[in-house]
Amino acid sequence: MTAPQRSNPDQMLWRLLTLATGLVASEITVWMVARVWRLVRGDEPPRQPGAPGSDRAASVRWALASGAAVAVSHVLARRVTAEAWKAATGSYPAGVATEATEA
Repeated sequence: MTAPQRSNPDQMLWRLLTLATGLVASEITVWMVARVWRLVRGDEPPRQPGAPGSDRAASVRWALASGAAVAVSHVLARRVTAEAWKAATGSYPAGVATEATEA
């Protein structure tokens, strides 16, 4: 069994930055999707989609719409954060520059 590797300060800062931008992106995205939902459907999005009395079709539509939008916002937030990191430090964080070539 190998010992866990210690993170260097840059790795820790990168993780904190991506966590923070991901959380902010998620909150903004859910807010925006809820506004679009209200505009298009004329009612509120399901508050508790998993509740037994909730409309199943509306719950599934909400899960698909909000889930897809949050996933895309996370990708965009991570890319923006990586570009800001590069602008500030002159290089991408460790592991980010090679992600596009790894399968």
